Amino acid sequence: MPTTPPSTARLAVSTVIFALRADRAGGPPALWTPLVRRTREPQLGHWALPGGWLPPNEELETAAARTLRATTGLAPSYLEQLYTFGGVDRSPGERVVSVVYWALLPSDEAARATIGPNVRWVPADTLPDLAFDHAEIIAYALWRLRTKVEYSEIAHALLGRTFTLAELREVYEAVLRRPLDPANFRRTMLASGGLQETGEHRAGTPHRPPKLYRYDPAGTAPGAREPFRDAERTAS
Repeated sequence: MPTTPPSTARLAVSTVIFALRADRAGGPPALWTPLVRRTREPQLGHWALPGGWLPPNEELETAAARTLRATTGLAPSYLEQLYTFGGVDRSPGERVVSVVYWALLPSDEAARATIGPNVRWVPADTLPDLAFDHAEIIAYALWRLRTKVEYSEIAHALLGRTFTLAELREVYEAVLRRPLDPANFRRTMLASGGLQETGEHRAGTPHRPPKLYRYDPAGTAPGAREPFRDAERTAS
């Protein structure tokens, strides 16, 4: 017998954060996301996305930033609205509609997150059991990221202000979950016009210090192919 839906709905905000982190087993970097442990019912003790209720006098993005900062210590400079999740049965006992934001953080900024018994980082592709429909929300965010990285310069948001070509390639490989041919990646990225040499090099490497680049959105050539397309074709 179908349940009678509640007569009112509550509005909440949640945030999905992705950052590139080194694999603990020594493998290539991967996308990780922070989770918080629920400290109240329903689903007490389950891991969930950072978030909370929306007060009547607070803007959506402001509430998302506030709850993220309060639970994880993270304060991204930019949050983008991802989607609104409002399934009737997504929360037991009451109707809850969640407006979800997301952000991409460079590794050094992600390292400043609060870590403790109620906050943990996990690989985004191998999640533990999560509260409510939060696993579906993260899966949707990953799908959006992997779709957008093919058509935009979104990968640069996971890097610092300057980066090497190898570091940029690691981002694409982590997001797309497949290896890219280094030579083709380098050639295509440089031909795109979207990178600018800084005149500096990455110090402390065992071999010849690699050049450092910065993202130059004004220089991206119209219709330039994304680097993974040629690279994947060669590697396959």
